[in-house]
Amino acid sequence: MSGSDGVPTAGTAGEPTAGTAGEPTSAGLSAEPAGVRILPVTGLPEFRPGDDLAAAIAAAAPWITDGDVLLVTSKVVSKVEGRLVPSPTDPDERDALRRALIDEETVRLVAQVGRTKIVENRLGIVAAAAGVDASNVHADEIAVLPTDPDASAARLRAEFARRGRDVGVIVTDTQGRAWRMGVTDVAIGAAGVVVLADHRGTVDAFGNELVVTQVAIGDELAAAGDLVKGKLDAVPVAVARGLGTLLEPSPGAPPSARTPGAPPSARINFPGAHEPAGFGTEVTQVDDFSRADDVDPRHQGGAKVLIRPREEDLFRLGTDLSIAQGRREAVLLRRTVREFTGDPVDPAVLTRCVDIARTAPAPHHTDPVRFVWVREHRSALLEAMQAEWEADLASDGWPAGRIAKRTARGQVLRAATEIVIPFITGDGRHHYPDERRRLAEHTMFTVAGGAAVQALLVALAAEGLGSAWISSTIFCPTVVRSVLDLPADWEPLGAVGIGHPATTPTPRPPATGGVVMR
Repeated sequence: MSGSDGVPTAGTAGEPTAGTAGEPTSAGLSAEPAGVRILPVTGLPEFRPGDDLAAAIAAAAPWITDGDVLLVTSKVVSKVEGRLVPSPTDPDERDALRRALIDEETVRLVAQVGRTKIVENRLGIVAAAAGVDASNVHADEIAVLPTDPDASAARLRAEFARRGRDVGVIVTDTQGRAWRMGVTDVAIGAAGVVVLADHRGTVDAFGNELVVTQVAIGDELAAAGDLVKGKLDAVPVAVARGLGTLLEPSPGAPPSARTPGAPPSARINFPGAHEPAGFGTEVTQVDDFSRADDVDPRHQGGAKVLIRPREEDLFRLGTDLSIAQGRREAVLLRRTVREFTGDPVDPAVLTRCVDIARTAPAPHHTDPVRFVWVREHRSALLEAMQAEWEADLASDGWPAGRIAKRTARGQVLRAATEIVIPFITGDGRHHYPDERRRLAEHTMFTVAGGAAVQALLVALAAEGLGSAWISSTIFCPTVVRSVLDLPADWEPLGAVGIGHPATTPTPRPPATGGVVMR
C-alpha cells in the first residue's frame, strides 16, 4: 500500500504487507495479485543548473529500493545539466528565439503544417519542435533536451548505486503520436533497464511464430509514469515498482549478478556524453551534474534502440513534404529501364498515364498526338522493323556477323511487357506556300509530340512503372504504318517499352551547366 504521496505506509519499503499483493486474507480469500505500482516522488525542489538531482530524489523518496525504475522527466535533467537558454521575456521575441532554437536543433524536417514543425533532432528523435520547450521553465529561459539522455540516465543510476540502491532509470519526454489525439510520455534515455522486448522468432500460445513483435517497454513505462507525474502538478519524477526482472546488472557487476529471468537488453553504441551544445546563443553547461563521470554510458543499454532508423520509417515525411519531394523528383525518376519483371501492367494505369501525357502543350489548340498500344500486331511489327533495320545495315556495307551482333543488342522492345508507339497526326497543321514556314510548322508539331512523350514517361515513373524510349520507328515509318494499318500522315515518334522494372530506379541527379546567359 502507499499513502497519498506514494510512500509505503506499512511494512518495509517495497515489501507487501499482510493482506495485500497476492497473500491470503484472514478470511482465507485470495487478495489482489502482485503487479506493477507507479509511485510519485513529491516534495522535490525547483531545480537549477548544477543541482544534485540524485541527492534530491533520494532525500524526497527514501523508500526507493532495489529493483525500482526511476521515471525522470527530461525537463529536470535539462535544468540540472544547464540546458537552459536565456530568453527575452517579450512574447514575440521569446517565440522567435524558440523557433531559432528549433531550427538549430533540427537535422531533418519531417512535416510542417503552418508554423508547426515535426522534425528529426540531433538525438535522432522525431518530434514536434525538436524537443525545444518553453513550458515549466522561467519566463526568461527556454529548455532544450539533454545532450545525451542515455548518458544522463547512466550517471543518475550510478549515483544511486553509490547510495547502495540498484535501480533502473528512464528519462522521459512528451510527444504527440501519428493518427492519435493527445500527447504521452516516451523514453528518450535509459540505463540499467530493458526498454525493448524483442519477441521475434518466439511462438504464441496458438503456435504462431511472431515475426515483427517488439514491445516498447521503455515507452510504456514512461507513459505510465506520467499518470502520477502529470503536466501541471510539479512532480517530475515517478517510480515504477514490481519490474525487477527488467533491470540489468549494476555498473561493474559480473554477468551473474543479473536478476534471474531478466531478458537481455538490446545493445547499441552511443556518442560521448560531453559533446558541445552548439547553440548560437549562450547556454549554461554543467558537465558534472551527477558526480559519476567515471561511468561510460556506452557500456550500458539505452533508449536510442527505440528510435526507428530513418531508412526503415514508412512515414519519414509528412504528406505535404512527400508531395513536394514527389514533384521535385518526378522528372528525375524517369530513367531508361531495359529489364522488366514480366509482371502484367494494369491497363487502367497505362491508360491513365496516356491521358496525362495528352495534356502536354500543342500548337493552335489542337490535339495532334495519339498513342498506339501494340498488342495484336506486336510480333509482326517487331519482325518487320528488324528486317528493315538489317536491310539498312546491309546497305551500309556491314557483314552478316556484325549485323547480327548489333541487332542482338537492340532487343529492349521485345523484353518489354507492353509497347506503346506515339504518333503525330496531320490534324490541325497550318499550310504555308513557302518551304521555310512549312518546315517550321512541322518542327512545332514534332516538338509538341516530344513533350507528350516525355509526359508519358514521367507519368509512368510516377506510377512505379519503368519505360524505355526507343527511336526505331522513326527510321521505318512506312513499315510501322503498314503493319498497324494507320493513315499516311501519322508520323511515329519512336516507341516506348513499358513494364515493372526489375530493379527500383533512383532519381537521376540534375544535369547542370545547360543554361547559357546572353
